[in-house]
Amino acid sequence: MSKHLERQIETLKQKILSVGTLVEDAIAKAISALVNRNGELARSVIESDSEIDRMEVDVEEECLKALALYQPVAADLRFVVAVLKINNDLERMGDLARNIAKRVAYLASHERIELPAEFRAMAAKAQAMVKRSLDALVNHDTQLARRIRDDDDEVDAMQRVIRDRIETQMRDEPERLELYMRLMSVSRHLERLADMATNVAEDVIYMVEGDIVRHRAAD
Repeated sequence: MSKHLERQIETLKQKILSVGTLVEDAIAKAISALVNRNGELARSVIESDSEIDRMEVDVEEECLKALALYQPVAADLRFVVAVLKINNDLERMGDLARNIAKRVAYLASHERIELPAEFRAMAAKAQAMVKRSLDALVNHDTQLARRIRDDDDEVDAMQRVIRDRIETQMRDEPERLELYMRLMSVSRHLERLADMATNVAEDVIYMVEGDIVRHRAAD
């Protein structure tokens, strides 16, 4: 590897980890705002999304620069391609955190509704998956990445239970339909966060091993 490419790879590593740190913080704050009905915290998440968007563009430009100027091959090429994909997934995670925060800000400004018992567990699981996917990226840990793929099924199952419980609450309290619809939307966004974490895990496997596991059943 040339010294120029080596420096570019290191720059990409630092930048993608910075994006990941911002996204992880936004998700943590959005979930905390949900659990604690904190509208002010939710609004801070909404405002922070523009910084994630800016950094996502910056990382993409660095990836394209690496491809155009240094023509990486083999493992270096896989790394740049993986960072391009992970960068996109992280930006989408930031959007999901913002969308959760928007709904939480609405819920916090209205009468309290009880979260289904499984809601906190699902939120914690999705948040942990995001953190572990970034850990897998940092440490090039494909074993951890594969365990994240297994966890996605568990979050999907939790979301189905929560959906059924919220639908029951909608029928029992039709006057609160709008609030429950916002809560249902939050549960779907949490499930999508788990999907995005799984995407990152799959990209880590590709980056390290050159193995494309997308659309393949988890081991």
